Amino acid sequence: MALNLDARQRAMLAEMHVRVWSPVTAPEASLSSLAPGQAMTMQAAPPVHAPQAVKSAASTPTPSTPNTTSAHAAEPAASPLVLRRPEGLDAMDWTTLQHTVSNCQACSLCHTRQHTVFGAGTPATEGQVPQVDWLIVGEAPGENEDLQGQPFVGQAGQLLDNMLRACGLSRAAQVGPEGGGIYITNVLKCRPPGNRNPKPEEVAQCEPYLQRQVALLKPKIILAMGRFAVQSLLQHSVPGVDKAPLGKLRGQVHSYQGVPVVVTYHPAYLLRNLPEKAKVWADLCLAMALLKSAHEIS
Repeated sequence: MALNLDARQRAMLAEMHVRVWSPVTAPEASLSSLAPGQAMTMQAAPPVHAPQAVKSAASTPTPSTPNTTSAHAAEPAASPLVLRRPEGLDAMDWTTLQHTVSNCQACSLCHTRQHTVFGAGTPATEGQVPQVDWLIVGEAPGENEDLQGQPFVGQAGQLLDNMLRACGLSRAAQVGPEGGGIYITNVLKCRPPGNRNPKPEEVAQCEPYLQRQVALLKPKIILAMGRFAVQSLLQHSVPGVDKAPLGKLRGQVHSYQGVPVVVTYHPAYLLRNLPEKAKVWADLCLAMALLKSAHEIS
């Protein structure tokens, strides 16, 4: 028989250390089917308040993981790079090609350059393609070139001018009866920040400009100066050129768009390795011999 005790009576019995047994309610009776250890564990567990648990997990940041959602929402999303190199390069005339290069936004270098460097050499009537025998291709503009918008104007450019003078040539000379015109350009038309090496995607975006320059200039000889110039010009004709040492590509006659290509070291490399000048002179002699043969045939 169960005792119907009120709260006051129960408190009095508790003070007397008298244990009072109560009838088991329906929810508690369901625990009787569990093992004793399980029933104790479930009865001892503190109550869980669902709303507070959801709030803690979903919206309350922990000290080690600050809530940055609002900060990111306030930042503008980075705009993806839009390649804007125009189509139809293979049909452009010289003037249009120059204008296109000066406004090029085909890669991220357009955001850091001061000037594009299209090229320079033998003077020509405005709008006309320079008449040249030599096309000298370097790698990329440096700081001085970027500031002036002209190729090879720093110390490397001075050394190049001395090399040409030794061959009886000048970048600004008029074309004579025996030819001799020169045009100087680079694979990249914009300076990489800090004069770092060109990236493959930058070379790929700029290569069509060089292709069109060669097609319009129609040089009789191309002098490729430096690793990136050589790789860009010979990537489709020399297997494994991207891994071949420059020294192994020298002393041979390669081809680009049907134009003979002579490989040599970049003047900036020579400034750091003066003994290599003798090798470059040998390369220039090879180029002059090829050019002489071309004049005799024509």
